[in-house]
Amino acid sequence: MSDPTMPRATRELADRRRALAPAAEEAFRGFSKAVFAEGALDKRTKQLIAVAVAHVTQCPWCIDGHVKAATREGASPEQIMEAIWVAAEMRAGAAYSHALKALDSLPAAAGTP
Repeated sequence: MSDPTMPRATRELADRRRALAPAAEEAFRGFSKAVFAEGALDKRTKQLIAVAVAHVTQCPWCIDGHVKAATREGASPEQIMEAIWVAAEMRAGAAYSHALKALDSLPAAAGTP
């Protein structure tokens, strides 16, 4: 992952983030641990959801981390790719459905449906 617009995730930057807001860092880590714990959804399913969401939010670190975590939880490459396709459909579907908002905002033109 080399993107000149984004800093490389390093231990130094992570330590600096933690030092600047240790309570928030601790709370976020606890929240994350609780979210990804076994529950009504198993850990593999939660990681597959995270892979899909990471693609919609376009977070390269999230993609990397959750693909690895999904793999550790037993997700196959096919399951990971299928989750990504679900994310792609949802993102495209949102653009498609929001066309109604654009159409509603357009002034009515003579002769158009």
